[in-house]
Amino acid sequence: MNPTAELSWETANRACLTAALAEVRATLAAFITAKRDGSISSASTETPEQNAPEIETAMQPASAIDTLCATFGLTSFERKVLLMCAGLELDSRFADLYRAASREFGHALPTFSLALAAFDDAHWSALLPSRPFRYWHLLELMTGDALTTSPLHINERILHYLTGAASMDERLRCLTEAVAPPAVLLPSYRSLAERITAHWPNGNGQLPWPVVQLFGAERSGKRAVAAAVSAGLGFRLRAISAAAAPRATAELDLFIRLWEREAALNPTVLLLECDELEPPDSAGESAVNRLLETMRSPVLVSVRERRRHLERPFMCFDVPRPTMSEQRQLWREALGDNASLLNETVDALVGQFSLGPQKIDAAVAQALGSGNKPVTAHETNGLAARVSGDKQELSTSLWETCRIQAQPELAGLAQRIQPAAEWGDLILPETEKQLLRQIAVHVRHRSKVYQSWGFAAKGARGLGISALFAGPSGTGKTMAGEVLANELRLDLYRIDLSQVISKYIGETEKNLRRVFDAAEEGAAILLFDEADALFGKRSEVKDSHDRYANIEVSYLLQRMELYRGLAILTTNRKEALDPAFLRRIRFVVEFPFPQAAQRAEIWRRVFPRETPTEDLCIERLARLNAAGGHIRNIAIGAAFLAADSGEPVRMSHLLAAARTEFLKIELPLSAVEIAGWV
Repeated sequence: MNPTAELSWETANRACLTAALAEVRATLAAFITAKRDGSISSASTETPEQNAPEIETAMQPASAIDTLCATFGLTSFERKVLLMCAGLELDSRFADLYRAASREFGHALPTFSLALAAFDDAHWSALLPSRPFRYWHLLELMTGDALTTSPLHINERILHYLTGAASMDERLRCLTEAVAPPAVLLPSYRSLAERITAHWPNGNGQLPWPVVQLFGAERSGKRAVAAAVSAGLGFRLRAISAAAAPRATAELDLFIRLWEREAALNPTVLLLECDELEPPDSAGESAVNRLLETMRSPVLVSVRERRRHLERPFMCFDVPRPTMSEQRQLWREALGDNASLLNETVDALVGQFSLGPQKIDAAVAQALGSGNKPVTAHETNGLAARVSGDKQELSTSLWETCRIQAQPELAGLAQRIQPAAEWGDLILPETEKQLLRQIAVHVRHRSKVYQSWGFAAKGARGLGISALFAGPSGTGKTMAGEVLANELRLDLYRIDLSQVISKYIGETEKNLRRVFDAAEEGAAILLFDEADALFGKRSEVKDSHDRYANIEVSYLLQRMELYRGLAILTTNRKEALDPAFLRRIRFVVEFPFPQAAQRAEIWRRVFPRETPTEDLCIERLARLNAAGGHIRNIAIGAAFLAADSGEPVRMSHLLAAARTEFLKIELPLSAVEIAGWV
């Protein structure tokens, strides 16, 4: 009869461990008795559990102690030393033995000198730094006068492993997080995970495993693929951010050693997330390189762009954003029965935003008033009546929720502008206004034209919507961007060129990449203000700096042609732009200096209804040769002067403010322009 037939693995493992401890305890007791006759006479008479050998032979999988010894290559002597230390934690009778032995060996704790004397197969090399005890941190040497007389202590993780308890070294747990396989995996991600699983070594003994790089902008998608690959190989997955990885060499080496010990005990894949690692972080870059080159266990790396300089074998796989058809299916599943009522809304959301499963579930949950808890089909069924009666409100709520979730992280590179201007605030010739309306039409219907009508199948080049706003300062270029953002209900970001442009070779492209990648998910409107500073005429190549400056322009052109959203470039000097660059801009809108009639209209609209005014002469104000931006500055300056004097805004206040404004821009203020103001 099989002795393990009715035993669980946990029970059988406990029996095997108890028998192994009893065998070591008996050997120690016999040795101590012989050394000090009669001190512990009863210890040597104990016998192991009768069925222990049969249980150990029949166990599938093997007992923890046997698995650990095989995994780390422990000799018979090292196995006994490990059990000596484990016995102190698991069996109080070991403490009695060590107290008795302390008269001879100096400590009431297990020591290497005691093991060398007690066991016939003892060997000194067991305590070498290269041997498993110290290399894998199975045992720890406590403070002592000499190596052999220093007390030995079993590592807590190893002790728990021997008992069959699930645990992880706290030094690893606090730096990594568990990643569970997704409940639902997108078809494109499932296909990619199966391809990686098929090509990645699976238990064939090859060391080190090749590094698998998952590159792309969709971080949650890379996590989902990594979890699916790990599950397909029968492994667990834990992730660590590159920012959290130890930087000091000694600490990093300890992390690598502990992780490889953990991966050997409990097959686990490490996902190293480098998505947020920026080039200036040289310490972080060095730590990542050392980890990838040193670690021999399975490693997946999540990166925005592939790392090419690796000595270790590696494989690269692109993880794209979910396809539009996959996103539609995700929206329908999240909305349940309400999806049929919101077909047009779903098409608009998919056309504008590129969201993964988690964000889509969260958006639906928030829009339907369920907080951050994903809404199930059962829950949404009960809301069908409410949705049908309030379809427009829910549609608006879904759009706003998606817009907020997709807001890019552009700290230090861009400023988010809260759009307040509307079409009525924009004073432009009708031709230019019609061009702006065409831009809005292209953005709004790009999904229908590119996807449904097949233009995207002809190639991705040239599908980005770009516009150049050219004209003198203050003529309404930034305001036009606000009007479009308001019309399209999108976020508007003004790019800080001082942070984008770098004197270091390659840094400008990396900053531009950050801008476009971060904005891609929500296809936000990007406004490159005074773009001629970055996108001037490409120079002749006279030195390496000219060559790299041209590379920067070429990179920008490429990203603009691939960007899903609207990129707006503003310039005061259209003539400074490269003609080849202009050819690849879809819309060019001229913002002329306003004529007297247009200036009069700007003056009529510049003051809010709440502002008290008195005896303002619009015809005389319109004679001032000022663009809309300067007119606004003058109006605000006059309002402050009037508020300080406790009066409504009068022509005298406007005259004082105009003089200040023209002094600032270093232009003369002629008597003809201000004649009759006061």
